[in-house]
Amino acid sequence: MATSTSIPVSLPVPRIPRVRRTPAEIAAASPQVSERKVLLAAPRGYCAGVDRAVVAVEKALEHYGPPVYVRKQIVHNLHVVSELESRGAIFVEENEEVPEGALVVFSAHGVSPAVVQSAADRNLQTIDATCPLVTKVHREAVRFAKNDYEILLIGHEGHEEVEGTYGEAPEVTTIVNNPEEADTVQVKDPDKLIWLSQTTLSVDETMEIVRRLRKRFPNLQDPPSDDICYATTNRQAAIKNIAPQADLVIVVGSANSSNSVRLVEVALDHGAKAAYRVDFANEVDESWFEGVSTVGVTSGASVPEVLVREVVSLLADYGFTDVAEVTTAEEDIIFSLPKEIRGKLKEAGDEDRALGGRGTRPQSN
Repeated sequence: MATSTSIPVSLPVPRIPRVRRTPAEIAAASPQVSERKVLLAAPRGYCAGVDRAVVAVEKALEHYGPPVYVRKQIVHNLHVVSELESRGAIFVEENEEVPEGALVVFSAHGVSPAVVQSAADRNLQTIDATCPLVTKVHREAVRFAKNDYEILLIGHEGHEEVEGTYGEAPEVTTIVNNPEEADTVQVKDPDKLIWLSQTTLSVDETMEIVRRLRKRFPNLQDPPSDDICYATTNRQAAIKNIAPQADLVIVVGSANSSNSVRLVEVALDHGAKAAYRVDFANEVDESWFEGVSTVGVTSGASVPEVLVREVVSLLADYGFTDVAEVTTAEEDIIFSLPKEIRGKLKEAGDEDRALGGRGTRPQSN
């Protein structure tokens, strides 16, 4: 039987001491640079689905008490996972690692029906923190499968979100990872075919995959609404706006965060001379600043604002003190917390955080 000593999924937050080259040394290597500025992308950071999931775990810890088990990382960010672990969350890979009868939270990326059933088999209490936009894609998969459609799921095989969506209708779903696979994928009936997608993909690459699929299968149907979430689209649009002006783009986000990794690719594709992803400011290499006058900064949808501020502070140390926020969209989306936790909050008279979303919690917390 699994016990509470299960090895956590997360990694420790890296705070490795390092000796940096001084601002004077970097300036000496960049004599031609007279003005240094930062273009700060907006929107950036937490989306409503991430906020909702993180608050769900926080509230579960407050009202049920630790430990609270979480299947997979609640969101793909090392800092967030580490902070929740410090409060008593235990991250596991599978339900089998959770003691029978204990409480487990399903991550924002969603789970398959098989995972839900395995939790029921172990008599686990569950809180489903799946992002509502991911749930929408799950429902589309179920509906089209029932109507005898074959589904081409555009996404990265092995990603938790793709595993969950695929699990809704595995018999009729084929995963298409990239444009090359779109050129070779085989289908049974090209006249009864629909595509769905992972919510955190590159908008441009997804549309290229769809273009190639439709060239081969002219009757391929689109999903009833856009599957790529508003936050992914908005963050990519913001960095597209900044990239042509940027000598360097720094994306704050974790390596397993699909939308953060895509932001680096989008920046390079749209004119940034260089672009890098970091989890923390201490991972920024000051040699990147040589010859640089304009730095673009953004963050993935699972990144708390405090991590962005640390990067901006580091840039200021190297002379990048002129910071301008470049806003391409306003976000005011909010989602209700999972029904399982809403009931507990109502019972306890704690309904001040019944919602999750941009503007409803201090981003620096």
